Amino acid sequence: MPESLESESRKLLGRLRDTLAAPGDGQARLDRITHHIADSMRSNVCSVYLFRDPDTLELCASCGLRPESVHRTRLRLGEGLVGRVARTGRPINTADAPSQAGFRYMPETGEEVFPSFLGVPIRRVGERLGVLVVQSREAREYSEDEIYGLEVVAMVLAEMAELGAFVGNEAHPLTHRFPAVFRGTGGQEGAAEGQVWLHEPRVVITNPVGDDPAKERARLTEAVAVLRDTVEQMVASAEMGGGEGEAVLEAYRMFANSRSWLRRMEEDIDLGLSAEAAVEKEQSQTRARLESAADPYLRDRLHDLDDLSNRLLRILTGQGKDTGGTMPANPILVARNIGPAELLDYGRSLRGVVLEDGSVGSHAAVVARALAIPLVIHAARIRSEALNGDPILIDGDAGIVHLRPEDSVAAAFRDKIAMQAEAQERYAGLRALPATAQCGTTVRLFMNAGLMADLPSIDSSGAEGVGLFRTELQFLTRPRVPRRSELAGLYARVIENARGKPVVFRTLDIGSDKVLPYMKRLDEPNPAMGWRAIRVGLDKKGVLQMQLQALIRASAGRPLNVMFPFIADQDEFAQGRAMLVEQIGREAQMGRPVPAELRVGAMLETPSLAFAPPAFFRQCDFVSIGGNDLKQFFYAADRENERVRRRYDTLSTPFLDLIGMIVDRCGQAGVPLSFCGEDAGRPVEAAVFAALGLRQLSMRPASIGPVKSLIRRIDLAALRVAIDAARAEGATNLRPAVTAFLAASGAQV
Repeated sequence: MPESLESESRKLLGRLRDTLAAPGDGQARLDRITHHIADSMRSNVCSVYLFRDPDTLELCASCGLRPESVHRTRLRLGEGLVGRVARTGRPINTADAPSQAGFRYMPETGEEVFPSFLGVPIRRVGERLGVLVVQSREAREYSEDEIYGLEVVAMVLAEMAELGAFVGNEAHPLTHRFPAVFRGTGGQEGAAEGQVWLHEPRVVITNPVGDDPAKERARLTEAVAVLRDTVEQMVASAEMGGGEGEAVLEAYRMFANSRSWLRRMEEDIDLGLSAEAAVEKEQSQTRARLESAADPYLRDRLHDLDDLSNRLLRILTGQGKDTGGTMPANPILVARNIGPAELLDYGRSLRGVVLEDGSVGSHAAVVARALAIPLVIHAARIRSEALNGDPILIDGDAGIVHLRPEDSVAAAFRDKIAMQAEAQERYAGLRALPATAQCGTTVRLFMNAGLMADLPSIDSSGAEGVGLFRTELQFLTRPRVPRRSELAGLYARVIENARGKPVVFRTLDIGSDKVLPYMKRLDEPNPAMGWRAIRVGLDKKGVLQMQLQALIRASAGRPLNVMFPFIADQDEFAQGRAMLVEQIGREAQMGRPVPAELRVGAMLETPSLAFAPPAFFRQCDFVSIGGNDLKQFFYAADRENERVRRRYDTLSTPFLDLIGMIVDRCGQAGVPLSFCGEDAGRPVEAAVFAALGLRQLSMRPASIGPVKSLIRRIDLAALRVAIDAARAEGATNLRPAVTAFLAASGAQV
């Protein structure tokens, strides 16, 4: 890199730093910045476009274009050359801008006399902030060194924007101070008020410009050495047992030791960036390249590079999780995403969780349900806006988050929380009462669980037992396969804490969205329909056999209920049951106690099993409808896809006809049938299932009170008559008829 370029770049960055520190309002700073850049680049024009909203760019400052066009000229994302730079995240460099595809002429700017165009994105670690443009009367392309230098300047502008340099009238105005609303997706119901606790606080770079390149290089070299030592210790201490997990860590170590990664950051430092800014510039540009990669493996490596860069930034700045901050008394966790083990580390101290990513079936969502705390996912960009300690309201029912809410919003929200608390108190009075309808029909209500922390809810909720204990959480929250003795001890404590109430253990349901940390991730086009659950267990018999042995030993002569997930064919259930019987025989031969009573069931989650031969139902001691998967396969609507998952109603006539058919088939075979899933915990849907003949429902503990309350207030036989009447009239959806029945009964939900 030419020494003259390094010198000129450092001079320019020094002027930008002085502009940041100077008094004045944000507009004045931006105006001075465009003049500094135009002079340094020897260009006739320098313009800064910033995002007004996620889809609109606004010309916010310019040296060389007509002043009246500032704050008047706007472009949609992808519109014109500026919009293309913003959309693609790549520079555009041309000597003849009007000849470029997509060029848009904006007469109010007077730019027609400037054919040369160079635009580079202003971005910060995956966050698009705007576009920096230089233009000249001379028809020429800018050199690679000039492009590189302008990217360095754009990096500093991004940091200046983060520091609030372009708003307010103070040298360092307070940003992150206004109310903000984020509309995401509800991952777990409930409402909570608290204060923000960032899972990984974003590093704020207060010194984007470095005065002494040698000193900054030395700081970077020292920090990289610390990072590499940390990675080596992590690799050495990990118990991966070879295979894919070990290969992943080796790739991680390779990235940490990449010489080209370090060299690019050193080049940025030579141009005038501080060590921190150089790390973040490289992180932003690598992220932009990998996000557009067609190879899914390369896109997955983005997370490794992000993690390494973030670790390096924390080493350089001393910022991060362990900054000495104290978690507030009522924390609401805010994160991009989070693993189940990390979420469990926080435990029940959390009031709620807000994620930028995630899915309704993710590990985090499963743990949030187990902890009974509200969860909102897909709250885009909240980490950019939230600071530790900010007041925050989370509505898991509507999928809405209020950050720094206005007093009126907070008051209304507190009223909602108070009403929910009052309702829960009313439900508590029903705890010891059966869910017996006005017609005398009794429905047994069970709870779903997956953690030891769930078990206290078995009494407080009024549950008659655990209808589904998810055993995969113990595998998902560990860095290695749990030992048989560990599992046996855990399952024994679950049985003991149930205090004589039945517990149904579902064997390992992994695959699809539940990928173990030490399990090779398969590149399947549709994982939900791929290698998962019982299919994995029957192919990898060692793990399933070990789990079955642990369950048998945990029973210690007490009754044992085992359920195999995702059975799609009668033979799969027969193989699973035979394996369980074989393990009981082996345990007996070794003189160990065997279950006093054994019940083996199947989860009916695929439409194919509803049409299984009568012999299948006679083989089962019980059947449990897995409503979440059954509904997605019935409608061909992925429950992780927000565009389609809410399109189809549980109370549609075709789906309820399928449920009715399953009820009839199990009744003919004399097999107990239950319904397990989110819909079982929705009072209206639960009442309809009961009216169709289901006599056992399993749901999250907090739903038992509302479901029991509604069932006790209605006549299920009369509801069945209303349902049949609507069917006879050709209704394709039975919700209107059910709603009308409840209103007429005075039992609105």
